[in-house]
Amino acid sequence: MKNFPLKDISPSGYFSKAVYLDSAFVLTAPEMPITNELMRTINDWGFSEVFSDGEPCENYSGEQEQTANETVKTDPSTVADLDKIQQADAFYVSFQKYVKTLYAFLPIKTELDFNPVAEKIKAVCDYVRDHRRFLMRTKWLTSPEQEENQQVSHTTRSTIIAIIIGTNLKLQPYRLIELGIAALFHEVGMIKLPQENYTSKRALTEQERKLLYAHPVLGFNILKSFDFPLVICLGALEHHERENGTGYPQRKTGDKISLYAKIIAVACSYEAILSSRSYKDAKDGHTGILELLKNEGKQYDDTIVRALVYSLSLYPIGLYVLLSNGKKGQVVDVNPENPRFPIVEVFGELMPNGKNKAIQTSTNGCSIVRPLTKAELEG
Repeated sequence: MKNFPLKDISPSGYFSKAVYLDSAFVLTAPEMPITNELMRTINDWGFSEVFSDGEPCENYSGEQEQTANETVKTDPSTVADLDKIQQADAFYVSFQKYVKTLYAFLPIKTELDFNPVAEKIKAVCDYVRDHRRFLMRTKWLTSPEQEENQQVSHTTRSTIIAIIIGTNLKLQPYRLIELGIAALFHEVGMIKLPQENYTSKRALTEQERKLLYAHPVLGFNILKSFDFPLVICLGALEHHERENGTGYPQRKTGDKISLYAKIIAVACSYEAILSSRSYKDAKDGHTGILELLKNEGKQYDDTIVRALVYSLSLYPIGLYVLLSNGKKGQVVDVNPENPRFPIVEVFGELMPNGKNKAIQTSTNGCSIVRPLTKAELEG
């Protein structure tokens, strides 16, 4: 592909072929103009050029006709998409296996080398940054089922979601790694408690509840004993604190809660909404986003919730949806300009070149009506 400096591109012009921000991120298809707003967004992201196999042109001259007000945003091939989702699935399974092994040996460890953990989380951060939109479409994150080891599955997913939020907040690489490590160990205090304290279907006794509320302090002490940095230890200590002071263990208010703890709080809550438990059914991602946006009682930091929404959109990546034209599809990417109108891959519709048709939803064109139920998907 050839590179094209932004300063040389005419606003409202077109390209004869798709335009890319990098090797994987499609900015426009030939049917889409390079608008001033898009160019400003690219510039705000810190990019000074784009890439394409085509050439700039004043008008769109393609033969493909589109439905009125419906814009083709991306055109990933079916095979390539499936392959990347399968690779993301394998990555998730590998990371979850790492978490399971780590937690299996933690109760008997008297030392834990920080550097190998940091290297592992760095690799996770790199993968999440480059493959977020495929990772969020794996079954582990679109429709997670209750697993035997709840702590491992919760930790794995919460860590990935926390890193996604941190990436949106543009944390420096070393801080993103610290955040990932804090998320990895945010529930480590649970290893000191009887398993039935957090997996039982029955109501906990007062004594069991007090023990459960102590796990952040236990986690803080464990990480301190391993000489982990204080900012990471505080992430574990404060992840159940709430902006309005109703959390635990210290009932801290927003201005006294560490940034990593604020991010982990939102990531954990979102993961918990999506996941089934012995005492509750799972909810879809759209419902989860709405619950966090309501922020009842002002429990969460609005900036962190907003970062989650802009990372995944109001209808999160991976969600299966019903469109206003009556067709079904799956959200495959965000619209960085407006989280209400993500990019949706339409089921059963291919471009003339055999690639999947993916549209950017909008107010005036095709829009999302609602998430699909499991029965509608299988029907």
